[in-house]
This record gives sequence, C-alpha cells and structure tokens, in this order.
Amino acid sequence: MKLYKLSFALLMGLGTLTSCNDKLELTNPNQQTTGTFGKTAADLEECVIAAYNHIRMEGSYARVGYGYDMCRGDEVWNSSQVWYLPFDDLNAPATEEMTDWVWREWYYTINVCNFILSRVGEDNTALTEDMKRVKGQALFLRGLSYYNLAGYYQNPPLITDYSQYGSLDGLYTASSTYDEVLAQAEKDFSEAMTLLPKRDEGGEWAKGRATQGAAAGYYARTLMQHHKYSEALIVLKAIINQQYGTYALVKNYGDNFREGSNYENNVESLFEIQFLDYGSQGTDEEWTPVNTSSKATQAHAIESNCCPGDFGGWADLSASPWLYELFKKERTTEGKLDPRLYWTIGTYEADWEGFENGNVAYTMPMTATENIVTNNNNGGLPIAKNTNMRTGLYASVVTGLHCGINLRMMRYSDVLLRAAECENEVNGPTQQAIDWINQVRNRAGLASLKLADFNNADKLFEQIANVERPKEFGCEFGRGFDLIRWGFYYSADRLHQLKSHGTVILSNDRSLVKEPVDYSILPKDDDGKLEKPYKTSYDSFVPGHEFLPIYQGLLTANPNLKGNSANNNTDNSTYFSEQGWTVRPVVNL
Repeated sequence: MKLYKLSFALLMGLGTLTSCNDKLELTNPNQQTTGTFGKTAADLEECVIAAYNHIRMEGSYARVGYGYDMCRGDEVWNSSQVWYLPFDDLNAPATEEMTDWVWREWYYTINVCNFILSRVGEDNTALTEDMKRVKGQALFLRGLSYYNLAGYYQNPPLITDYSQYGSLDGLYTASSTYDEVLAQAEKDFSEAMTLLPKRDEGGEWAKGRATQGAAAGYYARTLMQHHKYSEALIVLKAIINQQYGTYALVKNYGDNFREGSNYENNVESLFEIQFLDYGSQGTDEEWTPVNTSSKATQAHAIESNCCPGDFGGWADLSASPWLYELFKKERTTEGKLDPRLYWTIGTYEADWEGFENGNVAYTMPMTATENIVTNNNNGGLPIAKNTNMRTGLYASVVTGLHCGINLRMMRYSDVLLRAAECENEVNGPTQQAIDWINQVRNRAGLASLKLADFNNADKLFEQIANVERPKEFGCEFGRGFDLIRWGFYYSADRLHQLKSHGTVILSNDRSLVKEPVDYSILPKDDDGKLEKPYKTSYDSFVPGHEFLPIYQGLLTANPNLKGNSANNNTDNSTYFSEQGWTVRPVVNL
C-alpha cells in the first residue's frame, strides 16, 4: 500500500478563535488547533503521512537530495556542466541557493516528527499498538532526517523538542557537532526498532512504511558512519538471521529498478521511497513541502536528470568510464557480462541481444555503430538505473516529477556487503566475510571469491569498496556518504584514486563515449588540473567540501548557527585522525 495522501502542513501557526468579550471564549469546532489536534492515533496517523510526504520532495529524495550524493560519488559526473556542477565539482559556494533545499526538506520532516513525539509521551509501555507504530515511524523518519543532515551538512542544529518552536531562542538553535547529530540518529533508530513491527507482521501496512528491518538497517548505517563497526556488525547479523523480518536477494537484479506491484516493496527492500506508477499520477508537480496539491504527480525527477537529451531528458548526470570499465573487467561463470551493467549503464553490448528487453533505450533499438550519449554537447555514458531506459515503458521522457519507480534506499545486498565490511574491520578477512560477499556476486552470476586470495584486511577492503560496492550500487544514493566515512578525501593516494575514477572526456564525439581514460598520463596545466577536453571532478575539490556548505541565508538569519568545513574551507583530516580512524591504503587488486 503506497502512501498517496498529501501532507497536511498546518502544524505550526494553528490558533483559536476568540470573541471580543474577554469573559467569553469561543472555539470554532471546525478549526483544529495545536491544543485540540493530535490526541488520537488517527490524528497522528495524518501527521505520519505528512512526514512521509516530505521525504519525497525535491530536496529530500525526489530530485536534488538524491542527485547531490550521486554526483558526490566517483561513479557519477555532471555531463551538462550546468545543473549540479558546483556539487559535482565539490566547491559549491555558501551563496548557492540550491544548498538550502536539502536542509529545508529535512527540517520540515523533523518539525512534523517532533509534533508527533510531543503527543505520544515517553512511556512506551503505556502505548497502544497503533501508537507504538506511530511513534516508531516518527522516530525512524527523524533519525533519517538527521542521518542525511549530518551526511550533507556536518554540524546542523539538533531540534528534538516541539516546544522549542515556541520561542525565538528555540528556533534559532545553535549548531551541534557531527558526533552529536549522528548520536541522535542512532538513538532514534535504536528506539524505533523496539516499536515498529517486522515487515512480516506488517502485511500490506508494511509496504512503503518503516519497519523494524528498516530501522535496524539505518541504525547499522549510522553506526558505521561513526566507525562503530563492532556494534554495527551485531545489528547486521541480526538482520541476516531474520530477527527483524524476512529478507533475501531477489533472483533478478533488475527487479529492484522497475515500477509496479510485482517488483516494488519486494523481499530485498528494507526501505524505499514510494512513488505513483506511470499512468496513475496526477498533473501537478509538487516540488517543495509547502505545496499540497490534490493532483500532485507524486513521482520523482531522477530519470529526468539522467535521461539523454535525445529522449527528452535534462542530460545532467552520467556514469563514469571507470565504472563502465570495472563492469567489463570480469565476466560471469558463463562468460557473459555482469547483468548489473545492463541496469546501471545504458550502452549497447552484444551480450544484451536476447537479454531482458535487449539493446533498447526508451523502446528505441540500439545499434553497435551509434553510441547513445547523455549530453549532446559533452557526451557521457547514460545512467539506466532508476529510469525506464531499459523497461520499454515509454519512448521518451516528460521531464519533471514523472518517473514512478520507487527508490530502494536500502536493499538486502547492502546488509550483506556492510556485514562483510564490518567483519573485515573487526576480525580481518574471514570466510564469513567472503561468504556474505559471494551471495551478492553469485546473484550476478560471478565466480565466488576465495579467502586465500585476501591475505590482509586492506586488500579485502579494497575489493569491497572499489569493486563489489560500486558494481552493486553504482549510480545510486550513498557513495558520497561512503567516501566520507572511509576518509578518502584525507589521503593523497586515495584522493588521486578518486581523481582517476572521476576522469571523463568532455566531447560530443560519440565514438569516444566508451573510451577508457587514465588520469595519471593525461596532460595537466600548471595547477595540476587536467587540460581540456579531459576533466575530473576531484581536481576542483576544495578541502571541507565533501560536505555541502550551510546556506549563507540561514547563517545570516540565525546568529547562533555556525558554518561548517565547507563554509570555512577547512580540512577535516585532523578530526578524522583524532577519532583514531585511519584511511586504508590503496591496494592494487
């Protein structure tokens, strides 16, 4: 059951009507107020739906909130060289208004969640089952908000008490530290796990809503951002052992990137963002949380960002040649290309004849002699994931919020690969870690890894970080968060590796789109940056800009708010090392 209801956005500013006679106070029974609303589970269920509504807006997951992290990663780049450019180049100024959009959406969500939590009370044992579900979802969505705010902005303010909104001091909250914000997210996810039902118990209710498994998965993710690998491993093992519900890999990898009830909310999905399928959407594009159209499309614009210009897309984001070459290096046990390539990058390959829908781009047959590029001016390998490029659903894209494919924000394959990473961090390379990795590889038809080939933790980490994860999750949300927790910005060797991964050719020559590019041997200018037509996003990286700067308008309005490392161009390597964390060295596999 998808959550189709729209947000109700009147949580703040609700008032009562009173008469002119101060001896007689009249309350309009048809006007709900903060004093009368939210007393029942039914009322608070409306608020829960409002919170879910906010996480599918432009700044959360419907467009830029998802796209910023895609281009922060080394497997995606900005082929339009316009939209997203400062975020892809990792040098966005604080005056760039788009930096505020992610902040806006997640604080809207926090506002609603805080209202809900102010109504349910602290004693969980006194709650009805309905109220437990309400509270659990509010905690999960607030935790999700702070997980994203920390991952994007580093030191946003913590607001956890709805009464704070009652005064200017409460509204103008001071910045919190990265550690404090992640700790709050951990706390919220941990408590949500005790209140939410398992996906098995939730039935139709669980489709599209947070469950125990979703809370556990994000709890483990947050622990890992804080390098708490031992604690995260315990949680991940519990998920694998079905403690929080039944999860498994679907047989067909592509089923994770199609729309429709046969594919969405499947057994592999721990949590996904719900969007209306093609043909069932409204007409109004609801970009921000202040819109409450009853005819909203309730769809996303990720496809519009990635769709090639030839098919009506904005042609903003493309896959890196490094990711393409990574897929081409290893074939399946049957001698075929990794099927994940088909669903990740939209290139013609002889192997795709007779596979799925064949060599198709939005119903148009692809040929071996004419490469399709993302951007007609700058080239680029088209991203197929979370688009209908391969599904044959329609011939061209209507840009805007119109793609109905649910965004699977956490899949069971992520649980397996994270468990393997944590096992390697805690115990070094073990057969257990290899077995978890092999489950993901075997689904793609690849040969199993052997423990004997990984004689130290550094080598297995390299395999996980730069082979297994990019091939499984390439061009999805999350790589930017990974690069931060791994500290790749704080090591000269790792930064050089990122520059190599992110190297592209800016050209409208379609014959060049599949050509591998080697950063190390390409010509560079006096500043050490690649000369045109070559480019890499990480040549323009300014220290501290692994995070987004806090928008200057927010800093001006709130004197208690401090800029972060991106505002101040501060190198975070000192913080990273002072935590006792180390950057694993580059290993040639």
